[in-house]
Amino acid sequence: MGKQKSSAQSDPAGGESKVVPIPSAARELSMQQLVHRMLEFLGEDPEREGLVRTPARVESSLRWLTRGYGESVDELVRGAVFEEEHESMVLVRDIEIYSMCEHHMLPFFGKAHVAYLPHGKIIGLSKIPRIVDVYARRLQVQERLTDQVADALMRVLRPHGVGVVIEAYHLCMMMRGVEKQNSKTVTSALRGNFLDGTTRDEFLRLAHGGNWLE
Repeated sequence: MGKQKSSAQSDPAGGESKVVPIPSAARELSMQQLVHRMLEFLGEDPEREGLVRTPARVESSLRWLTRGYGESVDELVRGAVFEEEHESMVLVRDIEIYSMCEHHMLPFFGKAHVAYLPHGKIIGLSKIPRIVDVYARRLQVQERLTDQVADALMRVLRPHGVGVVIEAYHLCMMMRGVEKQNSKTVTSALRGNFLDGTTRDEFLRLAHGGNWLE
């Protein structure tokens, strides 16, 4: 007999969640069937008019919001990396990001500022926001997302360095839990020459010059 999987069940009082077993039969249900059951667990009637098509809509929405699992940075940038001797900083600022927290499957959203110091190669500017989306469109934590974008650019371009700053609002903090409406999380990832004080300061100064979330 195989090992039984488990899931977390929320404590209505707002305390820590407890882990409960997931029946084998539930693991064999389709996504729409699981959403149907979830609606029942929430005390709703999945057969009422407003909810009849909700399982299909939820499946379509989740597949769109997590489409990054089926995307590859290597495929994305193919044909968009060019030989160029430019060696000054290239910065794409105020890239909108929309992702989902892997802990509660609630959205977090904000802006990313991505820069690199070329080393004989540059990338088409539109590809930088697309690289951000490849990783943002997955279940994420902001810290990992920031590192993944930086590491992807380092691997693809082999530049002198990369700098990434992301700041975002998390609905898991705003709608539940501590319910802090004005809290935002700022993360950074610095690689190569961006660890140098002068380059780091220039990057942060240019990034801060944008209209950050207010």
